Amino acid sequence: MLTLRKASDRGHFDFGWLDTAHTFSFGEYHDPEHMGFRSLRVINDDLIAPAQGFGTHGHRDMEILSWVAEGSLEHKDSLGTGSVIRPGDLQRMSAGKGVRHSEFNPSPSERTRLLQIWLLPSRSGLEPSYEQKNFPVEGRTNRLQLIAAPESSGDAVSLHQDAELWTAVLDPGRSVKHEFRPGRHGWLQVVRGELEANGQLLEQGDGVALSDEKSLEVRAKSAAEFLLFDLA
Repeated sequence: MLTLRKASDRGHFDFGWLDTAHTFSFGEYHDPEHMGFRSLRVINDDLIAPAQGFGTHGHRDMEILSWVAEGSLEHKDSLGTGSVIRPGDLQRMSAGKGVRHSEFNPSPSERTRLLQIWLLPSRSGLEPSYEQKNFPVEGRTNRLQLIAAPESSGDAVSLHQDAELWTAVLDPGRSVKHEFRPGRHGWLQVVRGELEANGQLLEQGDGVALSDEKSLEVRAKSAAEFLLFDLA
């Protein structure tokens, strides 16, 4: 079964410095019909104006992923981490017992677009931790690449949850296929472009929940990029 979540139906706020769309309930946006999907709790599609960002704030007991679609994002946290993430970089911060951080668009002229993703951890009270890895576009062009997975899963960023995150960049007309193990669920989020997912037409910002599907075939109608969550 496929359940469509159109980009235009998301919660939307424009604060001037931040233009954001919430797939699931977040902050001032509350929709009891969209509180998350399985362990996936937040997908925020954020446009940050030049030289703007999120001031220092705290989190607890959440796996927080950042995937930059354009521009760059400067990160600082109470663990002593300082980094800049760009397209192809996946950042994971496990908030655990508690962590404080800030996120900032360091460019004086270019905006930053990123997807901020939260997953519930498998257990609370973890020690906070940080990880960042780069996944060159060549390795994910016209093929699925695993970029986040449960702990000790090779080259992928590690997650404290039974979840996998895959991505692909597709040329027009190209397709990829993902097989789901019995009892698994999926969420596909379109980062850019237009594609078909098991025959369902999707555009930038659209998402679709998948349950009781043996597989997912994604075919690009235009140059496209997507994220695919494989969830318990």
